Amino acid sequence: MTKTVQDMLAEARAAVPTITPQEAMKMASDPNVVFVDLRDGIEVQASGRVKGAVHIPRGLLEFQADPASLSHAPALTQDKTIITYCAAGGRAALGGKTLKDMGYKNVLNMGGFAGWKDGGGEVE
Repeated sequence: MTKTVQDMLAEARAAVPTITPQEAMKMASDPNVVFVDLRDGIEVQASGRVKGAVHIPRGLLEFQADPASLSHAPALTQDKTIITYCAAGGRAALGGKTLKDMGYKNVLNMGGFAGWKDGGGEVE
């Protein structure tokens, strides 16, 4: 059966809990929480990112999430809570589901970066 992007987003949103930026802000100082910015580099350059977030463009997530990959991002470990975000939430949902499919247990989708920034979250 062929899937549409809407089908894939619905599956991802069902698999990965969504939290508000305010809920995410309460978790920001926890050393066991890693924020992952899935936007492209030009987007991050234009608006900044969550303070301390790891920037991994969505197209590279699988490579950087796999501990056996030469491109593995050391900040991503399966014992941490991973909070994904992007510009509007779609890439964050899809990326979160990918992480869950790869064995990450504690994955949350914060949605779009604007909610964090507009809510007073720390930006770098």
